[in-house]
Parts: sequence; C-alpha cells; structure tokens
Amino acid sequence: MMGWFRALLPREDKFFELFEKQANILVSGASELRALLEGGEAVEKHGRAIVELEDQADDVTREVIVAVRRSFITPFDRGDIKDLIQSMDDAIDMMHRTVKTVLLFEQKSFEPRMREMGDIIAEAAQLTAKAVPLLDKPGRNVARLAHLTEKVIRAEGRADELHEEGLKDLFRKVGRTDPMAWLIGSEIYSELEKVVDRFEDVANEINGIVIENV
Repeated sequence: MMGWFRALLPREDKFFELFEKQANILVSGASELRALLEGGEAVEKHGRAIVELEDQADDVTREVIVAVRRSFITPFDRGDIKDLIQSMDDAIDMMHRTVKTVLLFEQKSFEPRMREMGDIIAEAAQLTAKAVPLLDKPGRNVARLAHLTEKVIRAEGRADELHEEGLKDLFRKVGRTDPMAWLIGSEIYSELEKVVDRFEDVANEINGIVIENV
C-alpha cells in the first residue's frame, strides 16, 4: 500500500544525477589508477588526479546527505540512499589510500598481477556506472541490474585469486632477499584487493535496493 502511495507522489530526481556523477568519478579514478600501475615517471601525476577525484567524491557525498535531510520525498529508503553513496565514496577513498602507499614508498614499477587487478578495478567501475542509472526504474531493470552486479561480484572473486597468486610470486622473487620490497608489494596488493571489495559493496547495495523496491 505504501509503495503504491509513494508512486503517486513527485520524486526528488536530483539523487539520480548525483549517483551518476559519483559513478563517473569512480570510472575516472579507476582509469587513473590503472594508468598509475603502468609505472614510470607519470605515477605522481596519476596519483594527484586520484586525490583530486577523491575530493570531488566527498563533495558529492555531502550533497547527497544534505539532500536526504531536506527532501520530503526520496526515490527509495533514506538509509539505502546514504549507504549507496557512501559505498561509492569508500571505493574512491580506497583508491586514494593505495596512492598514498605508492607515493610514500616512491614506487615507480609494479608487478604484472597488480596491473591485472587494475584492469579489474576499471571493469568494476564501468559496470557500476552502467548499473547506477538503471536504479531510476528498478522494476523495469531487474534483469539488467542483476547481470551487472553479478559481473562485479565475479570480478571480485578473480581479484582475490590475483591477490593470492601475486603474493606467492612476490615472495618467491624478493621475500627472502628484500624484506622491504616484500612488505611494500604485499601492502599494495592488499589495498588493490580492498578497492575491488568496495565495488562489491556497491553491487550489494544496489541489489538490496532492487529487492526492497520491486
């Protein structure tokens, strides 16, 4: 009954614009992170770009929170709105944390599996950017949303495998001869894995919204 009543009321569609804006920031951040993992002298440039994007994401998150407080009608549950925007913000925050580690230890070269994880992060960001606009009409887009979020979840599983394989290779390479290189490399692997984990969180939030609004 409440769902029928809410359907008759005007909605605050600004939320969807902000969700899409945040998703596009994630795509840009993931692209910069993937480029950073190519190494070389451009590492710092890509790192600075991610820091700037993280600031933009914080601004969008704050705008959504303010809109939740001020809006009489929201497109779906207020808690779900806050959780979705925060989960996207957490993904770019984790990219920023990865950058901080890379710059702190002045890393200019990266392992092949780190670059593969960067590919997965870029894929997860693209999938998220495709899924978010579909939340405007979750009932009509159930199948498509399920397909996209499932692909994100599968990507997270592949990232876990790369993380484990990468750590094994790194240990064989430097674990016994260069403990500091092992420590730094393992930290970067761990943070890249956490970036993908945050995208899985976004996918789970999207699935939760669909379940509650279909």
